[in-house]
Amino acid sequence: MSSTSSHPTSTARHKSAAPSAPTRVVINTRPVERAAPLTQHLQAAGLSVVEIPMLTLQPRPTTDADMALMRQWFAGDYQALVIVSPTAAAAGLAVWQALARERHAQHSETNGDNQNDESQKTTELQTLSAPSHLIAVGEATAAVLNEAKIKAASYHVLQPRVANNEGMLAMPEIDSLQAGDKLLVWRGLGGRRLLVNTLQARGVHIDSIAWYERIMPHEAYRQYNQWLQQFSTAASVPSPLSSEAVPAAPSTAQHPKPIPKQSKPVVIISSATAFEHWRQVISQGKRQATDETSAEDTVKQPLADSTGADGLPKLKLSDFAYVVLGERLANMVADEQLSYWRVEDLAPATILAAISA
Repeated sequence: MSSTSSHPTSTARHKSAAPSAPTRVVINTRPVERAAPLTQHLQAAGLSVVEIPMLTLQPRPTTDADMALMRQWFAGDYQALVIVSPTAAAAGLAVWQALARERHAQHSETNGDNQNDESQKTTELQTLSAPSHLIAVGEATAAVLNEAKIKAASYHVLQPRVANNEGMLAMPEIDSLQAGDKLLVWRGLGGRRLLVNTLQARGVHIDSIAWYERIMPHEAYRQYNQWLQQFSTAASVPSPLSSEAVPAAPSTAQHPKPIPKQSKPVVIISSATAFEHWRQVISQGKRQATDETSAEDTVKQPLADSTGADGLPKLKLSDFAYVVLGERLANMVADEQLSYWRVEDLAPATILAAISA
């Protein structure tokens, strides 16, 4: 499964009075609003965790086209709704409730009802019902809908057994979709191509609403450089590029011994966008967050030197091991011959088990 063996292998020379093994370093690249549970779980297990988010979730304006799709779904035009993240769930739920209030107001006006605002709001929240199957990808996404103070009988949130594209495709509500059926997806900009491509190949019509987009955080370069300085200088955490971790290349054509996966800092990557942002941060080395060029304009370029102008090492993608979500990301890192563990969900226990394997 991984591009390197998952069994520990010995690194280079150890001093005669070597200290105990340093604490394993884990870099959590999850967005700020989703990072805490994972960080706390890994820290409780004795790992050293640093948060360097590779994604910032930025809301997108709700367009007339988005509202038209929501009205079609609300009217029952779709067989199922797939919700891919807590952020998408919260944004979509707000519009869903607004449509319910709108319908209730129209009904009240037609029938001459005269409820006060508080009574009307209570009625709306208690009678909110789903016009199609609701499929939430993951526990956190489902929780947004289940904890919205709406009667449980109003709708039922379904979840795949495995919280990924493959798990959703195996669900009866998705597997039964045929040519001419319609599916709506609440999501962020990009992603979920396997689900979309597979269903479109069957003739299923798919619409989606991107409630937010994922951009490079402004602080990513500064946070990485700050961590790199601490990681390279801390006596208790040897640098991957130091002579203790990797022997210097001899004068012959022999290459340095690769760093075992168990000795590398671990980077948790949950999406292709996060991986590309991580690549940019690594490849740009010492670039600071105050540079005039924005992260989106960064041109990817290979490392030419092993150290930066300040003497700190310029680490490469291969100087880290990765925990990656799903088949697509696993294929990406495998193609680059990177060390990795593949997981099928982002539950903290799942990630800890992978790192500890």
